[in-house]
Amino acid sequence: MQESVFIEVRGARENNLKNVSLDIPKHRITVFTGVSGSGKSSLVFDTLAAEAQRQLNETFTTFVQGFLPHYGQPDVDHIENLNAPIIINQKRVGGGARSTVGTFTDISVLLRLLFSRVGQPHVGPAYLFSFNHPQGMCPECEGLGRSVQLDLDRFLDRSRSLNGGAILHPDFGVGKWIWKLYTLSGLFDNDKPLAEYTEHEWQTLLYGADVRIDLGGFSSQYEGLVERFTRMYIKKDPGAMSERNRAVFERFVTTRTCPLCQGARLNQAVLNCRIDGYNIAELSHLEATELIRVLAALRTPAPARLVEKLTERLGQLVDIGLGYLSLDRETATLSGGESQRIKMIRHLGNSLTDMLYILDEPSVGLHARDVERLNVLLRRLRDKGNTVLVVEHDPDVIAAADHVIDMGPGAGTHGGKVVFQGSVTQLRAADTLTGRALRESLPVKTRVRPPSGRMTIQQACAHNLKNVTVDIPTGVLTVVTGVAGSGKSTLINRVFLEQHPDAVVIDQSRVATSSRSTPATYTGIMDDIRQAFARANRVSASLFSFNSAGSCPNCAGLGVVYTDLAFMEGITSVCEVCEGRRFKAEVLEYRLRGRTISDVLDLTVEEAREFFSEKRVRAVIEAMSDVGLDYLKLGQPLSTVSGGEGQRLKLATELHKQGSVYVMDEPTTGLHLSDIRRLMAIIDRLVDAGNTVILIEHHLDVIRQADWIIDLGPEGGSAGGEVLFAGPPQQLAGCARSITARFV
Repeated sequence: MQESVFIEVRGARENNLKNVSLDIPKHRITVFTGVSGSGKSSLVFDTLAAEAQRQLNETFTTFVQGFLPHYGQPDVDHIENLNAPIIINQKRVGGGARSTVGTFTDISVLLRLLFSRVGQPHVGPAYLFSFNHPQGMCPECEGLGRSVQLDLDRFLDRSRSLNGGAILHPDFGVGKWIWKLYTLSGLFDNDKPLAEYTEHEWQTLLYGADVRIDLGGFSSQYEGLVERFTRMYIKKDPGAMSERNRAVFERFVTTRTCPLCQGARLNQAVLNCRIDGYNIAELSHLEATELIRVLAALRTPAPARLVEKLTERLGQLVDIGLGYLSLDRETATLSGGESQRIKMIRHLGNSLTDMLYILDEPSVGLHARDVERLNVLLRRLRDKGNTVLVVEHDPDVIAAADHVIDMGPGAGTHGGKVVFQGSVTQLRAADTLTGRALRESLPVKTRVRPPSGRMTIQQACAHNLKNVTVDIPTGVLTVVTGVAGSGKSTLINRVFLEQHPDAVVIDQSRVATSSRSTPATYTGIMDDIRQAFARANRVSASLFSFNSAGSCPNCAGLGVVYTDLAFMEGITSVCEVCEGRRFKAEVLEYRLRGRTISDVLDLTVEEAREFFSEKRVRAVIEAMSDVGLDYLKLGQPLSTVSGGEGQRLKLATELHKQGSVYVMDEPTTGLHLSDIRRLMAIIDRLVDAGNTVILIEHHLDVIRQADWIIDLGPEGGSAGGEVLFAGPPQQLAGCARSITARFV
């Protein structure tokens, strides 16, 4: 029986999809295009990926399924001929302090194997070279490379007594269970200031005594404050803590490089084992490009196949534009774009074929030079016999497609249809937003604005910056360019912002994604909306908050109810009492211009522009519209918002503020080509109003529209960190060392 050459989708209606039916060619690269909110992600991730993952998970036993992510059945009639999926999204790589580039990609496994074979003096098996193994890790810092200690000056106010709140950590506060372990111990005068304690009392408070404490029938061994804090917090991986707990934890500790291993994470026996004078920590600290050179020049006889495999995996890092990373770089410090490319490295190393690879804007954070390298990797995945689906805006990635599916024609309720499918050549001639945008590119600006002054960065040496001194002109649009890792973010987000802390910053950190956070709450207009309802109905504004007095008692204002099914995946269902509206029934009796508070939160930004007359609300709503978020609903959970949408939400929140200096980190992330013109119009408006705008950006159309360009490089990591060019865009072409100049 001949295998089908298409994935057949029939009747897809997830989110805004309008009964979409289409055939997607297998063993090809298919790129999905369209404006944000047009239905690309609904089709690719919420329908195709979810169904492929769901069907794959159903092949496991019920017990095993309980440990796997839960994927609900998408709203689609049927999908035929799916392959097992590998989903590479923009979610940042986690893993805590013990996860590094080397451990995540498994390249460190090969390096450990090399040292176990030829390292001298011989130590033993490969696992002994792991800082995550008890027999390999440094005993002082337990493999973290740094020692964390309780800072008693921050933790205790010695002018107070225990009853007076001398312990400043909130979990040890007056009345808390832990506080009672000390005040009911009988060891202290609870009203005596800590400053008056004897040496014996002070040591007992901090380091304990051989005493058991009776708490009304419950007996507990007494622990000193330092011992208890160390056990409860320091011995746990801070990377595994919640954001709130980690923030509290960091307020009360000091961190320093481990004095025993000097940050190498490994024990002394492992660190004394060397190859050509290098120990494993020193090789792991080299950038991938430098490590390849060291391996090529090895004098110590080593298994050729192992060195070849190690060099091949490191070469993949270089090919994907991450040659500046070292194997010991913690994954938590990687950007979204770096995280996505690191995930690709893991999959390139396997020999699986006939898989379904699904990628979400893999060009994010990539310089134009490195986009071509990305395309080579996509083709390599395809040529191994896989089907590759890519959601993308970058014209160079679109150009690499074998087949293009364009969604639209607009966003939200105006989208959800397939407006084009065919070849890239046919798309360029098509009468769609994407087709028209591909036919037009913004020219290099010839009439630039004159600067009103300058802000000087003096002798910057942070990270890889090489004693950089550069002027940033004021009153104009400056775009900072260069390949990934060249020093752009260090120069602006670190050095410049330290000198100008009052600048309005719109960076790439994700917006809060709790189920209670929405565009209305995030932008601050929810308070004004509640006040408008309160005035219209002469009741308390707290009634109109789903986090306060007005929340549905059954779902606590979430709109959904979570049911725990023990070892099986929990079920999230719409609340039967409020039917997902989040509020009490009596609150929904109150109206503002004919609409309930639930109706208002269900409005899209486009609909809200028509509804609201309140001045402060309208200012933010119009800013959200300006940045291309017309299709977002005011009450939509922020957990459903993409990284690019979140960044534009930040931009909308800041636009109506008054700031003289704006710093934006890749504001085109997630933006369709047609929306970039809208973004540039907003930025031009800010500059024309007398503000200074600084962009870190890779998009060529944005670079061409700058008044001033600062180009860093020439490469990433140690091969970067220099200012190659500073001047108007027309003169960039004359800079021979600039990689950016070749593409602009």
